[in-house]
Amino acid sequence: MEGRKDGVPVPPWRKSRKPAQVRRQLSQELIVEAGLRILDAEGLDALSMRRVAQELDTGPASLYVHVANKDELLELVYDRVLGEIELPERDPGRWKEQLRAYAMEVHRVLGGHADLARVALANIPTGENSIRIGEFVFGLLIEAGMSPREASLSMDRLSLYVVGDAYEGSLHYARMRAGGFQDKQAYLQAFVGQIADYYRALPSERFPHVSKFVDDLIADDGEERFRYGLDLFLDGIEARMP
Repeated sequence: MEGRKDGVPVPPWRKSRKPAQVRRQLSQELIVEAGLRILDAEGLDALSMRRVAQELDTGPASLYVHVANKDELLELVYDRVLGEIELPERDPGRWKEQLRAYAMEVHRVLGGHADLARVALANIPTGENSIRIGEFVFGLLIEAGMSPREASLSMDRLSLYVVGDAYEGSLHYARMRAGGFQDKQAYLQAFVGQIADYYRALPSERFPHVSKFVDDLIADDGEERFRYGLDLFLDGIEARMP
């Protein structure tokens, strides 16, 4: 029998009471943090209001006081991650260098959160961090000499390029997990190796260039290809500058 502080034992027919766990008070910030943890660990398809409620040890209904639905949760999670992006003071004289650094930073941040690029593709910038980033890019191009119309289109297409490349990376990440790979490099070597063997086996009379220059087709990794495409894009913007 368990004893009490006064030395008198507790009768065995009485159930001992476990001390109650103090729960953190629910808030929108707490819900967003839980949603991001789930997205990073399990992927976008696993994220739901019910799953977030389980993570926070509460009922789904209690979440709706702070977040309207899953769509709003995704918008909030996306904007929360965009807060990780560091931006310098705008310098129109160095617009190309700053845009390149910005694009690399966005690509790095999105790549650090498995499926977040899928959310970004369907997101119109309305959150505080989204607008902060838009103001930086839009203002930088205008101050560098572009018309607001062309600056708007350039910003839109640049964002799509960066997010689209990050999304492709997230698809490979999903395949890697499904294939049981733990190491990204090992997965890519196996995947690219299969493609290379297939190309080499193609009939050369029908596909002379693809079958002959396989090593050139697979020479550059994803990071190098992203940088190459980014330079092409920035050169195109430069050609339209007054």
